[in-house]
Amino acid sequence: MNVDGKPHRTIWLNDDGWSVEIIDQTILPHRFETVTLRTVEDAARAIEDMLVRGAPLIGATAAYGVCLAMHEDAGDGSLQRALDRLIKTRPTAVNLRWALDEMRTLLHNRAPEDREALAYARAAEICDDDVEISKAIGSHGLALIEAVAADKADGDPVNVLTHCNAGWLATVDWGTATAPVYLAHEKGIPVHVWVDETRPRNQGAALTAWELGKHGVPHTLIADNAGGHLMQRGLVDLCIVGTDRTTASGDVANKIGTYLKALAARDNDVPFYVALPSTTIDWTLTDGFDIPIEQRSGEELSHLTGRTEAGEVVRVEVSAPGAPIRNDAFDVTPARLVSGLITERGIAEASRQGLAALFPDRTS
Repeated sequence: MNVDGKPHRTIWLNDDGWSVEIIDQTILPHRFETVTLRTVEDAARAIEDMLVRGAPLIGATAAYGVCLAMHEDAGDGSLQRALDRLIKTRPTAVNLRWALDEMRTLLHNRAPEDREALAYARAAEICDDDVEISKAIGSHGLALIEAVAADKADGDPVNVLTHCNAGWLATVDWGTATAPVYLAHEKGIPVHVWVDETRPRNQGAALTAWELGKHGVPHTLIADNAGGHLMQRGLVDLCIVGTDRTTASGDVANKIGTYLKALAARDNDVPFYVALPSTTIDWTLTDGFDIPIEQRSGEELSHLTGRTEAGEVVRVEVSAPGAPIRNDAFDVTPARLVSGLITERGIAEASRQGLAALFPDRTS
């Protein structure tokens, strides 16, 4: 997608052919900077500290983390240490496990001298595949926006509400929840996005609003608690969110607060869709409450980073000093509240039968 007219992906190889470049998402929207990953530890910390985030991008970064380990030492011990280190970085996003399983299967019985080239080739494929998957999700989701637009008065926009960042910054390119929006915008369909601020970490305010603005998509930032109010007043046509893990029965784990948006949508007859690549489906789970929910540092809740009027980027405390804090990173939205799952193969009913119909090869 575009940043000031220049196309970007979120992760790419440097000209040296082995080190990896990423966008540092922790300092957006105040500065646009990139970081070079040279070791598996660099990749692990980029995931843990959320320089990269979003399930698809976490998986791609983990794959390149294995590459960096193989560049340094392609022996069996190095491979196992890399896999062990990376799998511990984020427990909820299933793409992490999927990508590492891909790399393990590919490299396990290969000669050490072949592993580096094989690893880099597979990581590049994972990234390219993710771009095509996101575009396919966008194409299927576009039909939903087109259907709403057909019932609108000329010039009235389709109002989409989203939560957190499931944009191109969460994937390699295009995004999941935002892909239909970008395609609608490029097709000339009037579309407007309500952007939840998404506390804590404010991924909506800092990331989604930033990327939509850079690409020229009309949007409005709202407080997390405003979504239900807007739905009551008929100002939301549909909700589209992402997910970090989806069970085989259609339950979804996404950024904390997603469940509340789904409840508000159900009460106001607003369609609530979840956009996801099939790599985010955990076919081993049927109950969303079996998804591990990451507990993150309380400082994400007690402190905020912002820019002063003088242009200085500072970190400030906003909570009562010493207040006990619980910081669940995700919540689970039951399948019964989901209008449909927008995947690269089409829109599935949020159920075991619906997913199996689209992905019989994954469930057999």
